[in-house]
Amino acid sequence: MNAPSPFRIVFVCTGNTCRSPLAEALARREIERRGWGGVEVASAGVAAHPGAPASGGSQRVGEEAGLDLSQHRARLLDSDMVDRADLVLTMGEHHAFRVMELGGEGRVDLLTRFAGAGAEGVPDPFGADDAIYRRTLEVLDRLVGVTFDRLAPILDP
Repeated sequence: MNAPSPFRIVFVCTGNTCRSPLAEALARREIERRGWGGVEVASAGVAAHPGAPASGGSQRVGEEAGLDLSQHRARLLDSDMVDRADLVLTMGEHHAFRVMELGGEGRVDLLTRFAGAGAEGVPDPFGADDAIYRRTLEVLDRLVGVTFDRLAPILDP
């Protein structure tokens, strides 16, 4: 008998150095907190420079929140990643359009819309001070929590 495939979620932003790595780290923590097996999370950027580290602001506020982004390296979103994903959650509409171009129709949504928080998207903190990064982390933490609450009926063992 084959083991069930993991449910794969990919968080997408522009450079994969600020928002999506924070969302991925928060999602990993949430999966661990809920004790869920069979759920995989990743992140990527539509215009990432592969191998780039998480931004300094993301690393600092992540560390303050108990998240370690020191080993994160940016990945460029590609069709293989989209094909393997069950759900792709984006930070902005333009990211969702790129996911659809790569074959993600029907499996992509704006993170804010999926979490029932509207269609504004998550503002990019790139280049801002740590206070803005902290605000972004708080927003992402809330959105990831609501997202996993919404997914619980299909993911909770």
